Amino acid sequence: MHIVVCVKQVPDPEAAFSMLKVDEEARKVVPASGLQLVMSPFDEQAIEAALRVRENGTQAKITAISVGPESARNVLKHALAMGADEAVLVLNEGLQDIAQVTALALSRAIRSLGPVDLVLTGRQAADWDAGVVGCGIAELLGLPVVTFARKVEITGQALRVERVLADGFETIEADVPAVVTISNELGVPRKPTLRETMRAARKPLAVKSAADIDLAPKDITRFAAVVTRERLYVPVKEATCEIITGADERAQACALAERLHDARLI
Repeated sequence: MHIVVCVKQVPDPEAAFSMLKVDEEARKVVPASGLQLVMSPFDEQAIEAALRVRENGTQAKITAISVGPESARNVLKHALAMGADEAVLVLNEGLQDIAQVTALALSRAIRSLGPVDLVLTGRQAADWDAGVVGCGIAELLGLPVVTFARKVEITGQALRVERVLADGFETIEADVPAVVTISNELGVPRKPTLRETMRAARKPLAVKSAADIDLAPKDITRFAAVVTRERLYVPVKEATCEIITGADERAQACALAERLHDARLI
């Protein structure tokens, strides 16, 4: 079985908000110098889900794949240190950081790998929280998708997923190949051991361009046009405090009631 796990490099979610600046004119977020870039925590759980499938008796090759700059090698090396067998980096030169474009690039990269039985992604990325890339990949590959999984099992060619609902859980069965998005209810992902970290340096990590995965500029332009970012800004929060006075508590209560009535709150 061939399992592909999609991962993304994001600014450290634990970093202080002051480490990020919003360029309103360019409509983008500018990380401060020195801000650490890490694998999206939801994607770490997707890697963990793939490893658990293999540990439960399914013979599987696990490929980690990412779309990003050269620095995204670090998150792929982290995936290899966790236990993935190989990695692929699709350089994002000429690719807008838009979920639809990312889904297109990932789907083309996955298709270039040959037969794939299972595609795992995080439920969302920890930077933009769009949560649509996994479903987009499934649509573009023509595969069924199961979202918000907290448990994934493979028996033969059958996929069994326990997914999270707002008020409980449900179990879904599907044939493979399929796409599954992993939720944080899966549990804490493992930390790479020193032995696996050293082995990761010898595991294959291929770097591909858009042309290598048959992704033409016209395709990128068409998918990028689906979404228009009208404005990106930090909202200004304004708060005022009004002291209600009166000769005694009764007078203060009456004055408060009148003020709330004038504001049409009661």
